[in-house]
Amino acid sequence: MTERPALDRVVVLIPTYNERENLPMIVDRVRRAVPEVDICVLDDNSPDGTGAVADELAAADDQIHVLHRTGKEGLGAAYLHGFAWALDQGYDAVVEMDADGSHRPEDLHLLLDAARDADVVIGSRWVKGGEVINWPTHRKVLSVGGNLYTRLLLGMHVNDATAGFRVYRAAALRALDLGSVESAGYCFQVDLTRRAVFAELTVVEVPITFVEREIGESKMDGDIVRESLGRITVWGVQRRGAQLRERLAGRTRWHKL
Repeated sequence: MTERPALDRVVVLIPTYNERENLPMIVDRVRRAVPEVDICVLDDNSPDGTGAVADELAAADDQIHVLHRTGKEGLGAAYLHGFAWALDQGYDAVVEMDADGSHRPEDLHLLLDAARDADVVIGSRWVKGGEVINWPTHRKVLSVGGNLYTRLLLGMHVNDATAGFRVYRAAALRALDLGSVESAGYCFQVDLTRRAVFAELTVVEVPITFVEREIGESKMDGDIVRESLGRITVWGVQRRGAQLRERLAGRTRWHKL
């Protein structure tokens, strides 16, 4: 097994849109749980003043940074901006984490430990030991069903491809052709998962406890679900088509022999 470089510099990316009340709490929990990591808030010009709150936190702590974006462009666009910034700053790994407390900072050390021997680590709700708190049954059914559909259609071994609590090594991000990523909503997570799997990177899942937000409103809506299902279906059809072409090409070569 090739020894991977140590993760000496890690930054937690926290995208925000109207998370004024949640942001100070989640930042404080990250700083307490894993004080050696940096934090970068990616604010999409929140109307509630989240960006100003982030600036105040950054002014008081030199391990906190803020990227102000011009408007709400979706989760994928925010993370792509954060990835580019983190790579430019020379970080060894980046962490994806929601601002609403659904991803427990106290679990982050588990993901970072796993990243010592992996390229991508996913904090998974749907592996043994994973748990979801305060979700209604229909949300669980939607998530489990969506992940099963994704796994079968795309031929991936990942149980929670839609999960948003992750660690990416910098080298892994550079291998994913981020410039061609167009998915904006939560299927952004599926997009990067399939790219990592198909690039034959080492992707591992670590069980986590996911806690539904207590403050503010979820950003999940019908448009996001429809975008995810549509794109995943297209990717699945493309995959099946590529497999069929490979089989036909193989038969053609055999007959020529």
